[in-house]
Amino acid sequence: LNDNPSHYKITLSGIVKSPKINFDPPFLMLMPVPLDVKTETAINIIPKDYLRRSRIRVELPELELENGDRIYPFSARFPKGQDIVPSSDGTNKELICHISFRSSRPVSFLGNMFFIDEEEN
Repeated sequence: LNDNPSHYKITLSGIVKSPKINFDPPFLMLMPVPLDVKTETAINIIPKDYLRRSRIRVELPELELENGDRIYPFSARFPKGQDIVPSSDGTNKELICHISFRSSRPVSFLGNMFFIDEEEN
């Protein structure tokens, strides 16, 4: 290159992968239970294309009763932690989340729970 007037052109190409999480099962249905009895199920959170550690948090819904009261009957816990940790081969380990429901008032609900990483995805 030094004294050679030749020009070199380098072309780079790549694929941008956005981090994603999938769920198994993709939908959650908890069984009806008597008042003040807890029902619980586990879901697998399957992270994909995370290149650095990220922590997952859950936004659980509040429910409004007919009389206007608001209740928070859902809870979530991660028995083995809630950090997505990339491995040396580029894959991410699955996380387990236990979702539970308990209410002292009769209620039914159809809606969303949001799982959000540190980048607000």
